[in-house]
Amino acid sequence: MLKDRVWAHFDLPTFALVVLLVAVGLLMIASTTLHSGEPLLERQAIWLAAGLVLMGIVIAVDYRTWASLAYLFYGGSVASLAYLLAFGREIAGARSWIEIGSLNFQPAELAKISTALAMAAFLASRPGTNLGARNLIVLCLLVAIPGVLILLQPDMGTLFPFAPLLGIMALLGGIRARTLVILAVTAMLAIPLVWGYVLKDYQKERVQTFFDPERDPRGAGYQVLQSKIALGSGGLWGKGPFSGTQGQLHFLPAQHTDFIFSVLGEEGGFAASASVLMLYYLLLRRCFTAADSSRDLLGVYVCMGVGTLLATQILFNIGVAAGLLPTAGIALPLMSYGGSSLVSTLIALGLIMNVRMRRFVN
Repeated sequence: MLKDRVWAHFDLPTFALVVLLVAVGLLMIASTTLHSGEPLLERQAIWLAAGLVLMGIVIAVDYRTWASLAYLFYGGSVASLAYLLAFGREIAGARSWIEIGSLNFQPAELAKISTALAMAAFLASRPGTNLGARNLIVLCLLVAIPGVLILLQPDMGTLFPFAPLLGIMALLGGIRARTLVILAVTAMLAIPLVWGYVLKDYQKERVQTFFDPERDPRGAGYQVLQSKIALGSGGLWGKGPFSGTQGQLHFLPAQHTDFIFSVLGEEGGFAASASVLMLYYLLLRRCFTAADSSRDLLGVYVCMGVGTLLATQILFNIGVAAGLLPTAGIALPLMSYGGSSLVSTLIALGLIMNVRMRRFVN
């Protein structure tokens, strides 16, 4: 009876937004891989089917039950990241993927979701409403453990969303203003150390090229310049599906992954780009209004944590495509090619829908 009541409130608007964005993504993947000869579209369809099944499972089980297992999932994610460092095969300069036959899966994508869930479970279970030093240290450790393992792969793009996640969860947890100021000052003072001892030469080059793409137009600045050309050449209505020059002629690198939004802008123009931005806005709005309507703090923390991860990836990917941010290798959720990102995003949105659907039966 309870299950019937839950499914009677199935979050159809959120699911419809997911379907629309995935459909656009599949169309763009088909366009960018038209002449490649690789079965990327078919692989993405397989991951989509798996992701939808997992989304259904996540929705079917009460989110409080998932939260009770949060530390188990978190430990599994950390163990998989450690396994990669010890036994993973290096692909494209990083030990980031577990090979499953002809498919590769990136555990760091799931680690983001498990970390957000573990932080939500911790904050919801603690007494009081203020985030003391001890609780803040726990939150920092929950982020730092997978973060360091991802940094060692190395994969700065996947690591980046952890920082906004920590900031939002600390704010929701009731961090004191004085503590927040101290952390901000510490972060600013750490910038020279990060630049000198953490960032690799190619990452420094990306940051420098962001401020001046023309300094290396055939090297580090090539991606950004080609992305801007693709977006600008699309005009109002675009060149039409499968008709873009930057994408079809492969001037634009990583066109089916990191720069898929640029291909959309070239083939669909400003109209298609604005429409997709509106879809993402509506999707994020559903995430954050789910937090507002939640009947308990756990639901608030889950929705805000997951929503922050999605918002960070969306804003950063599109910002990179538009030349507003340094290139970092972050996939566009639901649209970019990549099973790890797609499956993890569907699981994350399943948690959002779970909280929203159960606000009527708590």
